Amino acid sequence: MGMTTLSTHDKALRINIDAARYGTFAEIGAGQEVARWFFHVGGAAGTVAKTISAYDMAVSDAVYGPGKRYVSRQRLQVMLDHEWALLLERLNTARGGATKFFVFADTVTAKSYSRQDEGQGWLGIRFQAQVNAPPSEIIIHSRMWDQENARQQEALGILGVNLIHGAFYDHGRPQELIGSLMNDLTRDRMEVDMIKFSGPAFDGVDNRLSSLQLVQQRLTNAALYSPDGEVVEPAELLYHAPLLIERGSFRPVTRVALDMLERSLELMRGEPGGSDREPVVLMEMTLRNLLTPGEEVDHADFLARMDTMRALGRTVMVSNYSRFHNLIGYLRRYTRERIGMALGVPTLAEIFEEKYYADLDGGVLEALGKLLAGAVRMYIYPWRSPEGATVTAETCRVPSNLSHLYLHLLTNRYVQSLEASAGIEIAVLPRTVREKLRLGDPSWEALVPPEVVAIIRERGLFGFGG
Repeated sequence: MGMTTLSTHDKALRINIDAARYGTFAEIGAGQEVARWFFHVGGAAGTVAKTISAYDMAVSDAVYGPGKRYVSRQRLQVMLDHEWALLLERLNTARGGATKFFVFADTVTAKSYSRQDEGQGWLGIRFQAQVNAPPSEIIIHSRMWDQENARQQEALGILGVNLIHGAFYDHGRPQELIGSLMNDLTRDRMEVDMIKFSGPAFDGVDNRLSSLQLVQQRLTNAALYSPDGEVVEPAELLYHAPLLIERGSFRPVTRVALDMLERSLELMRGEPGGSDREPVVLMEMTLRNLLTPGEEVDHADFLARMDTMRALGRTVMVSNYSRFHNLIGYLRRYTRERIGMALGVPTLAEIFEEKYYADLDGGVLEALGKLLAGAVRMYIYPWRSPEGATVTAETCRVPSNLSHLYLHLLTNRYVQSLEASAGIEIAVLPRTVREKLRLGDPSWEALVPPEVVAIIRERGLFGFGG
């Protein structure tokens, strides 16, 4: 039964007839759509100990304590803590010897008569994988794309049932659990952009790989990791923030890559009319950056890159966006502030390749219009050609039919030129470093930051030490 894709109805029924499962449902913001499934399919008396919806803010504060944000990870965590403590206090003595307790909670903002905000929310489950076992936990963040409140409620109910069923029966197979979250749903209705596992049922699970799975399995188009390596919901870092983004393979991070970011950040800080807030700097890898020749993701290689960027204290983004205008569209969900893009000359030249926009009615003009909508700037780092010439934003060649357009972008500072710092060899690429590592050439150490040198040597990353 666990290997078959079940309907939402069958999942809820399976849980109801599992005599060992018993727990609480606490839902705020979109009705009691998850709990409703268990009453709807029958047999809920064997599953539901309590349902609660503390909608009024004063009531919610009285139950869970005051909070600044009611739809947040922090509020969800308080709900899980409170309801779990009550459940054990009231039922553990009588039922603990034969029951695997659980608490499901969600706090959501959905479309309503008075509010037309984008639907989004936090869902979580705390559960015992075995009788009397310490609890484990799954937390997810979702975005709901339906335009009607009733449809958003319906989608939320399905997602909640999928999460509960996955926790109970697929906790030993996290990859399959993640894929099952979208059973009976489609991406035009729902997106899951953050997931975190914790507790003994998930010993050995690396949440960095779990969030990567969200991107790989197309539950979302981007995953974010904070400078300390923790998975985060994008809005937690990006909301109303100016952003600076650099795309690369970072295998490994080179001094050139860091110099490109630092010179771009200096230029961005000096832009007139911007926010006083310090830009959030993102080092972005596309999923294609991570694929091996066999079209698979090498998880050890991915974690090696993540570890080096964590050593540098950098925020990391993994996305499915191969084209920059789509990436900017995604970031505009969260901020209307300035966005800077740190690019090398070869990447700038690719942006003007018309073949990449054959599917757009407006071609390269449409792509550039979307890319540069709002306060977007491209900061261009110099490059050394195979012939030994230094190429800058001013000397970069684009197709002749686009030269006037490119001149317009230069003149109006949509494209701005950077200067490399003294002592930086601008021709160095990550593959240059990897080749030196493979050959045992010690000169590689001068090409990467000291923090990266230390972690490569300590852990034998990227082929160091054979």
